[in-house]
Amino acid sequence: MAYADELDAVIAAEQGLRRQIAERIALEQGASGEGPLSPQHLAAADAAIENWAEAGEEELDPQAFRPLTPLQDLLTEHRAVCDRILDIRDRRLG
Repeated sequence: MAYADELDAVIAAEQGLRRQIAERIALEQGASGEGPLSPQHLAAADAAIENWAEAGEEELDPQAFRPLTPLQDLLTEHRAVCDRILDIRDRRLG
């Protein structure tokens, strides 16, 4: 059985979610969903991820009783995966 690094799998999941976020943004902007993602959609995904991380729980708390949009669901999942990556790295340093 080959060695599989847990961190590699989690990083791959993070990259997959980043792509899903870019696809969701493209879809919300009216793209057909076919063909490759444009650099603008990937940049928009990176900006959305950064803004979501910076918003913090204080800003998101009023939304606690409203359902999240599909994009917000992906951003929440991405944040959790990023937290997992940080946990793995911290454990390795400790």
